[in-house]
Amino acid sequence: MRERVAVARKGIVVVLGAVLAFALPAPVQASPADALSAVPEGNVTVDVVAANGSGCAPGTARVVANSDKTGFRIRYGDFVAEAGGGADATARRKNCQLGVVVTVPAGWTFAVAAVDYRGRARVAAGATGLQRTNYYWQGSSADSRTEVTFAGPYNGFWSTQDVAHALVYLPCEQQRVLNINTELRVDAGSSGTRSSMSMTATEGDVDTLFNLNWTRC
Repeated sequence: MRERVAVARKGIVVVLGAVLAFALPAPVQASPADALSAVPEGNVTVDVVAANGSGCAPGTARVVANSDKTGFRIRYGDFVAEAGGGADATARRKNCQLGVVVTVPAGWTFAVAAVDYRGRARVAAGATGLQRTNYYWQGSSADSRTEVTFAGPYNGFWSTQDVAHALVYLPCEQQRVLNINTELRVDAGSSGTRSSMSMTATEGDVDTLFNLNWTRC
């Protein structure tokens, strides 16, 4: 089981979904001490192999591997939902589904230890915003879900964290696509002004960070 911890300002209601352990065959187990200290000696690369949705037009989403090999960041170039104040009706919901592949050195495997989601909300009084994310491994029927509702008035940055208490490592020598699906939604409600939800990197310190734990095969 996994636990979600939300860190946000006043005006945010957090709804946490139930999560199942990944249904992967023959998971690799490692002691906590080994998992915390292990770092691959070779190169680690992270690539977007698929991008679909109104929130990530081709070329607007990219991944950046941490230099210390502890994880990778997703940065969106144009991921904004808005409603009210003359906003186009089709802009109230935006979504992005990414397929990400992590290539690791021979003799190593990894588990997702935690995920940090960060964005910006400008939600007027009477309006609401929503951020919903789920991710799952190719071939797995289980996924991890987080849902956060923002009640206006709210104007500022927000962050939530999804922490794994039981690490499940990918089987050694196997490469699978990590599917990440994020939705932003805005409901203008009784507000007569424009509200928005954004995960666009130009907004400031905004990205999605996947933290990895490593172990030797």
